[in-house]
Amino acid sequence: MKDRRLIVYIIDDDEAMRDSLQQLLDSRGFRAETYSQASDFLDQFNQQMAGCILADIHMPGLSGLELQSRLNELGSSIPIVVMTGNADVPSAIRAMKHGALDFIEKPIETESLLSAVGTGLAKREAELNSKNSTSNASARIAELTPRERDVLTRLIGGQPNKIIAHELGISPRTVENHRAHLMLKMNVNSIAELVHLAMAAGVTAASAVKT
Repeated sequence: MKDRRLIVYIIDDDEAMRDSLQQLLDSRGFRAETYSQASDFLDQFNQQMAGCILADIHMPGLSGLELQSRLNELGSSIPIVVMTGNADVPSAIRAMKHGALDFIEKPIETESLLSAVGTGLAKREAELNSKNSTSNASARIAELTPRERDVLTRLIGGQPNKIIAHELGISPRTVENHRAHLMLKMNVNSIAELVHLAMAAGVTAASAVKT
């Protein structure tokens, strides 16, 4: 089942093309929104949009390439699939070099379109899930006690329990207890996963104390 939060944003000045693409995507279980101008899309764009863009390269006003440039300037990573007619492959290749996910030539072949859109949506969903995971990890880390954070920064540095215990002046058993609490609070099943999430959230390793 398709995730109904994910939207294909169709941007094309050709009304018949917009309607045709929307009907096709709707019939295959995707959700689509249409725009006749790239500027209209930019007016309501935000970085949390879950989906991908299907945009014509050549449009009056803001072209598909200019739209891509504007989104790049905004630091957006929303996937873009560009559509081009008149065998204008050079423009499509230029779009690919600037980060477009794929390009499709008109007249559009259904399976090529669905494949490109499916890839774009999957990529965006994975990215947003990763960002949400990191954000959640940061929130959980903020709730750690100072001692739990001390243990965490040393785990990231690869220090064994005995060394952590020595540096913090606690018993190895207490370190084990802190590790268990950390994994519970961070909602992870292994130390490797705990370390990965902590580093992704910006936690840095503590330097080992030299003796």
